[in-house]
Amino acid sequence: MSKFIYDKENLYPASSLGETQDDIPTGRDVEWEPLVDYRRNGVSENTIHGAIAWYSGSEAIHSFGGNVLCYGRSMMKPFYIKVFENELAAATSIKQKAISVASHNGTQEHVEVSQSLLSESERGLMRTPLDLPLVQFGRQVRRPRRWYNNSSGHHAAILLGCRLKNWNRAGYTLPSHLVFKEYLALVKKVLGEKWQPLRIARDGDGLPTVSMTVNELAKCYAYLAKNRSWIWEAMIAYPDLVGGYNRLDTTIMKSCGGHVIAKEGADGLLGLAIDHKDYPEGLGIVIKIAHGWNPQATWYVARGILGVLGFELRNPYPLKRQKAFVVPGIVPDKFLDKLKSIPTWDEWDPDHDRWYFDPAEHEGVF
Repeated sequence: MSKFIYDKENLYPASSLGETQDDIPTGRDVEWEPLVDYRRNGVSENTIHGAIAWYSGSEAIHSFGGNVLCYGRSMMKPFYIKVFENELAAATSIKQKAISVASHNGTQEHVEVSQSLLSESERGLMRTPLDLPLVQFGRQVRRPRRWYNNSSGHHAAILLGCRLKNWNRAGYTLPSHLVFKEYLALVKKVLGEKWQPLRIARDGDGLPTVSMTVNELAKCYAYLAKNRSWIWEAMIAYPDLVGGYNRLDTTIMKSCGGHVIAKEGADGLLGLAIDHKDYPEGLGIVIKIAHGWNPQATWYVARGILGVLGFELRNPYPLKRQKAFVVPGIVPDKFLDKLKSIPTWDEWDPDHDRWYFDPAEHEGVF
């Protein structure tokens, strides 16, 4: 009978400074670049760093901020669902298809559509962590439930897919399960058979997530743009089920006329798969924010990127006493003139960050 060995020495790092691992660059080692800076009357007060990658087919179009290694997190949900693409095509409604790739806000509609994927007798199989809704209105929910977890629809779709494939549903969140093995096989189809993840970790929703560079993630999203399926159609048809109210990915899909699918990923990721006439092999763009998820800053970057490609995305809600400025490196050089013409403020924004006076005219007062 095997016995579990409790390895206390390797349970925690040995130093709070963090050990160096030869094959894993840390966030201290990569060349993060400024993406957005917030200025009060011309003086920068807050600078958001990150990395960006553009890919078309297998060609790297643009890279800024270093080829950072991170985890794909929820941004890779469309690839997990591609494992069951054939099985779910006829077995699910368009709303169920949209919720299958969602990181939703946990509203009543999100929960209802997620639950519709499973019979009552099957719902006990779902292993999403207990959670509260991401966004709440009216009466506040205070007791965590698995269905409020932003990945409940994703998990329910995976369980349905396992049943349709006649796979054992026990342990479906484990890296030893067929779900993860087939997911890895699909990623290798895109990135090459020799590709191997340097690390496999447990995501916040309990499923395995693998380490990938921003270039590799962008290449995956270029693949989604070139090989459109019902996943694309469902996300375009019901963007509010994919995210929800005031979510960046939802707003992007509503704004781009069916030519862009967008997916947020935890800790600072945004993936864009773009159908554009100048990129017949599909265009994939990934934004990674260094310090983690910052929807406002990412929104400015996404607005600039989409704007130079001919898509109009509104600005986020205005800053009270600052102005936001994007860095030229977020787009390839050929788009710089166009980027300059896309304001990061609106005409009705109040100008509260300065007074209208010249200090030189008040010499002796200061």
